[in-house]
Amino acid sequence: MPDSIAQLGQHLQAVWHAEYLNVLVASAILVMILLHKLDEGRQLLRSALLFVALIALLVVTGLLTSMADMTNTASILDSIAVLLAGVLLIRLCGLVLFRVAMPAAGLQPPRILEDILIVIGYIGWGMVQLRYAGLNLTSLVTTSAVLTAIIAFAMQDTLGNILGGLSLQLDKSVSIGDWIKVDDVSGRVIEVHWRHTAVRTRNGEIVVLPNSLLMKGKFTIVGGDGVPQWRRWVHFRVSNTIPPQRVIDAVERALGLCHIPLMSNDPAPSCVAMEFGEGQIHYAVRYWLRDPLVDDPTDSAVRVHVYAALQRQGYTLGSPVLAVNLTTESSERDAKKRDAELALRQRTLKKIEMFRALSDEELAQLASGLTYAPFARGDVITRQGDIAHWLYILISGEADIWYEASGQDRRHLTTLPSGHIFGEMGLMTGEPRRATVTARTDAECYRLEKSAFERIIHSRPELAEEFAHMLTERNQQLVVVQQGTSAQSPAQQKAQLLANIRKFFRLDNGH
Repeated sequence: MPDSIAQLGQHLQAVWHAEYLNVLVASAILVMILLHKLDEGRQLLRSALLFVALIALLVVTGLLTSMADMTNTASILDSIAVLLAGVLLIRLCGLVLFRVAMPAAGLQPPRILEDILIVIGYIGWGMVQLRYAGLNLTSLVTTSAVLTAIIAFAMQDTLGNILGGLSLQLDKSVSIGDWIKVDDVSGRVIEVHWRHTAVRTRNGEIVVLPNSLLMKGKFTIVGGDGVPQWRRWVHFRVSNTIPPQRVIDAVERALGLCHIPLMSNDPAPSCVAMEFGEGQIHYAVRYWLRDPLVDDPTDSAVRVHVYAALQRQGYTLGSPVLAVNLTTESSERDAKKRDAELALRQRTLKKIEMFRALSDEELAQLASGLTYAPFARGDVITRQGDIAHWLYILISGEADIWYEASGQDRRHLTTLPSGHIFGEMGLMTGEPRRATVTARTDAECYRLEKSAFERIIHSRPELAEEFAHMLTERNQQLVVVQQGTSAQSPAQQKAQLLANIRKFFRLDNGH
């Protein structure tokens, strides 16, 4: 009996190592840290317990085989148990280092780097065990060099994917949570593995992209920490009979006032005219989207608001060119539109002081001779020194009046709001423009030419004196700016202007 106990002790000593206890204590401490700090701590605890159970099973099996005089088998089982104990400890140390210690220090290493370093630790531990087993590592490395080259050549695509995944995470080209576009694939990055990157599309599909494809090709990041907003384009077309500034103003005003979820107001949405087509103008609304997941629903909401804004202004989306060419409006509808436009022009003229002395018939006559003239912001409407026998009635927008002294030196005189006129000197006296007028905003004007006004002043020559009086008052500021002081009295200026009006319209030649 004592001999049996002694033999059992000898066999147990052969398969049990004091380091097992150290590994068990260290593993318990590391698992408790992971269990406290990580959400997946319970899963790691189960894995560690399975490892410990497997090591215990190998130790017991090694003991039994040693007692059965199966020395070689017992030695192999003992080496495997020691190897697994080291693997368990390396794995737990790696998890604590990369997922607890480094994040606590403010570092966020890529997961693939964690995996690679832990695998290198496994390989190093395995080589140490082979060295203790009596294997000559020098001859092993020399012999395996050729095999390594052959394997690397055969697995170059796989190695390319592995190195690609490592590079992507080390330089943070792609992070989990980013939205990317690769060819026709668009979605959120959910995983970056050794061989591939997994992308979940908006349809719920998971697309597997080889890492080498991302390294060799071009991809676009449309959302994520580095790209908080993504600019979207919504295209539409409107008939070219509608001035672009009206369409742009209506759309931008509507989108600026409405609330569309996930559409950013900084920068504000903008509308641009893209190109002119056959009977249509191509427009695009550009807005910034805060979440790429809802791109199509947000585009749809923008289209709804654009359509409503156009409808409120009486504009319709552009029809196919063939439909435009084949569809004609009735003569009655044309007549109603003309009558409405003439009535609007007549009401506009009646509000202007210069034309208040005219009768309704004369106003109607002038209204029929007006020409619609739109200007974009920054346009030069009239240039100082030019000769043009017409005036402008500003019906919307604002215009700046400038006096150009010499060269590039010019002085801002005033800003005219809608409802004002300018260029009346050119219409009434024919003299060159005394100032430059530019569109401060998008502006719409009516142009009244001499030919439309000439018939009225010939039929009522007495109007010349009233116009001379009004022009004298309007001319005072400009004369002071040009000459520093008025060289003539108001009466002298009025007399001079009256003479110029009579001469320009030939009122003294039998009329």
